[in-house]
Amino acid sequence: MDEIWKRDEIDSPCVKLCVVQPQSRLCVGCFRSIDEISAWSRMTPDTRKAIMAELPARAGQITQRRGGRMARLGQAD
Repeated sequence: MDEIWKRDEIDSPCVKLCVVQPQSRLCVGCFRSIDEISAWSRMTPDTRKAIMAELPARAGQITQRRGGRMARLGQAD
């Protein structure tokens, strides 16, 4: 019965910062697409591993948001 809890699966990369950046269509927390997030629980371990390997390279696709008071004042970097 303990074998159920010892499965060799890839954990989710979710960091509970779930916001999809409109231009890249990627989550700013984990860098997965909405399709990848919604299908994650049904993916094979090999598919998950492949996506996990791609995630660090996706960080550059997220453009930094320039909102808030500084943007309204035209003082954002």
